[in-house]
Amino acid sequence: MNSLRGYIDYTLDKRATLKALFKGRADACDADPYLLLAAKFHGVKVERPCPVCKKTLVELRYTFGDQLGQYSGRIKSVDELTQMEKEFGEFRVYVVEICRDCSWNHLSASFILG
Repeated sequence: MNSLRGYIDYTLDKRATLKALFKGRADACDADPYLLLAAKFHGVKVERPCPVCKKTLVELRYTFGDQLGQYSGRIKSVDELTQMEKEFGEFRVYVVEICRDCSWNHLSASFILG
């Protein structure tokens, strides 16, 4: 992805959420049923384990942008994103990590392509 810019890493927010979860002040294992279904069929396994239950963690990449038209709000693979950055103007990608076992979900990163 040659045009990647505006990268935002949400690791600090993730740490704060996990700290609150483990202290009993937050319920972060609340993935929407549609998000869990998307993770089942479109999720890409990552090397790191779930920070809550230590089981398999997957990532989804959602695309949003005015120039995407009907493709805005859809899940795309890395290969599809590489092609889209050549075809479309500027759009934002949101990377979400999901655990299908304990329903942990968190925004990992976002960036701009195009």
